[in-house]
Amino acid sequence: MTDPRMYPDRPYLAVSAAIIRDGRVLVARRAKGASTGVFTLPGGVVEAGETLHQALTREIAEETGIAIEPVAVAGQREFITRDEAGRVSRHFVILCFACRWIAGEGVPLLEELSELRWVRPAELAGLETTEGLAAIVDVAFRLMGADPG
Repeated sequence: MTDPRMYPDRPYLAVSAAIIRDGRVLVARRAKGASTGVFTLPGGVVEAGETLHQALTREIAEETGIAIEPVAVAGQREFITRDEAGRVSRHFVILCFACRWIAGEGVPLLEELSELRWVRPAELAGLETTEGLAAIVDVAFRLMGADPG
């Protein structure tokens, strides 16, 4: 079965979560794909019929086992990759949400993630992260009224 998200005829809508807990944010290391080994915010594609909040809480539960409460949009990013011929091989529009942690310690439950870490915002500088991650985390902390330490 081919992945319909490869060589798409349109962008896919996705959501990600900056989950804030005790002055830390949860980051996930990608285990496969174009961003293998890179830390990012957990999340995934919105399915037809889901609200953004429903998609986000479902994706986070499926990927990490954590229960969250989405609070507000903290930013957006686009992820576009092209093959050697210049054709678009992937295109995602990602809405990133500031989220309140409710329950769960977090473990990688799907093979697309190799590691989860709770980190202070200052620690992001020492990690290889997706573009713009630190800026979104900064906004998420401000939206949540949390101290970034």
